[in-house]
Parts: sequence; C-alpha cells; structure tokens
Amino acid sequence: MRAVVMDEFGGPEVLRVRSVEDPAPGPGQVLIAVQYASVTFVETQVRAGAGPFGRPALPRVPGNGVGGRIVAAGPEADPALVGTLVVSTTGGVGGYAELALAQARDVVAVPAGLDLADAVALLADGRTAVLLHGQAEVKPGERVLVEAAGGGVGSLLTQLAAASGAHVIGAARGAAKSSLVLSLGAAAYVDYGQPGWEEQARDLDLVFDGVGGELGTRAAALLRDGGRISVYGMASGAEAEIDRDRVRVLGLTGPPGPAEQHALITEALTLAAEGRLRPVIGQTFPLDQAAAAHQAIETRATTGKTLLTVSAS
Repeated sequence: MRAVVMDEFGGPEVLRVRSVEDPAPGPGQVLIAVQYASVTFVETQVRAGAGPFGRPALPRVPGNGVGGRIVAAGPEADPALVGTLVVSTTGGVGGYAELALAQARDVVAVPAGLDLADAVALLADGRTAVLLHGQAEVKPGERVLVEAAGGGVGSLLTQLAAASGAHVIGAARGAAKSSLVLSLGAAAYVDYGQPGWEEQARDLDLVFDGVGGELGTRAAALLRDGGRISVYGMASGAEAEIDRDRVRVLGLTGPPGPAEQHALITEALTLAAEGRLRPVIGQTFPLDQAAAAHQAIETRATTGKTLLTVSAS
C-alpha cells in the first residue's frame, strides 16, 4: 500500500509517500480501507519534533483519524463489522495511508445521510467541541467569544453556542473569514489582527480559548468577574495568562476514555446527520500532497478542517 512516512523530524518536506507492507489486524483490531484522513495542527507539531507528548519513535506513518470501509477483522473483533462504513481514531499513528488499523472498540458507524468527508471532519473536532460545549453549560443570552472561529473546532463551537441561545462573537484573523463565521450563527465578528478589536467584545460571560498566548490573555481580560474561560489548546505555542481569582477556568484535563470518546463522536455525527451541526471543510489534499497540507496549516492558510483524500471507494 501507499503511505506517508517520516524518517526524521523537520519541516513538511520530511513527509514522503512510499510503498510499505500492508498491515494485518491483530486481536481486537480492524483494518480500514481509508478514503479520508484527518490532518490536525498537533500533527504538524509532532512532525516538527515539538509535539505535546514528546518525540515518538521513527520511522512513522502519521495520522490519528480516518474514515473508510472495514475490510478485515482480527481475532476477538466482530467479523460482522467487515463492510461497515466507519470513522475511527488510530491510536495516534498510521492514518496517512491507504490501509489503517484501528481498535474495533473505537470505530463509529457513519449515520445514513451523512457524507463520509463530513464525518471524518467531525471525528476529532466534533468530539472536542461537544465536550467543551457541555462543560461550559452555555446559557441563553450569554456573551460568548469563540477564538479561531473559522477553524475546525472554533466553527463547531460557534454553532453549538449559537444554538444554545448565546450571543456569539466569532473572532479570527482577517476580514475574509467574516462571512463564514456569521453564516455559522455568530451575532458578530471581530478581526483580532486589527488594533482595538477588544472594544467590540467587552463584558463576556464565556471565552473558548484554543489559541493561548497574547490573544488568550487579552480575551480572558474581557471576561466579567466570575466569567468562564474554556481552555483547550495553545496554537500560539504559549499558555494564556489568566487571573484565576477573577474567572473560572474550564477545559480539557486529559483525553477522554474510549467509552466517553465513542459517545462524544457518536453525538457529533448524530447532530450532523440531523442537520444541527455543519463541519467546515476548508481544503482537501491528495495523499501524496500531505506535506502541502501541513504547510498550509502552519502558515495559517486554511479555514475549517483539512483532509487528505486517499481513495474514492
């Protein structure tokens, strides 16, 4: 099969496509013929050798989320799964390939009527957004600022908060993302690339902070006393400075367990199948252009979710 392999850490150019041996499912595993693979910002950090969990062993096939049809089941996995169209995490490795292994317990069947690309776009970002939105307990009428509102998680949080009746202020860099963010249900858009953007986002009840650094620090300062900030990432490379005596900090405390993860993904896919959640797929790249996908993410040239297209069937 073809797979993207990295033999060293470095820039996007270390991602090279080559032929490797087909994997075989072990106990409790299934083999998925991949049609789409998710590409995330964290994967660009891992490739550069600066991932949040240290440097993994090399050589390595990156990729932690795929969608496709199960073509084989290993011992202790239900053989009836073969032929099912699913999305699944891969345990952090092996997704950028024509065939990928996954634990049978991790696969989630794609609901009828939901496009597979949309399901893959919701695999990681959807479970994160559903989890964060539930933790934040968004209430009608609250003023909510969503950072990176044109991105994968941010676009979903914008929709979920708006559906809860909040007054959502979508924040992103550049005027070009304004129409997208407003179409997702935001009541207002602010461009944090422009000076004085804070004047348009005062007296907040809640901030969803996936950027950290200077932006997260400024956003936290806009919260009312007793407000909440949901911290789920630091795309800037640094943590936000937050006055924890004045505001309450929420967010991710660790990866959800397999059962919770499965339930969150299922909820996100169900919402999408019902038309209540729409992933934004901003760009797709063929498997052999994985390096270009990483470069686009690193240079902030993307909107919404980035996917690799692997095969058509």
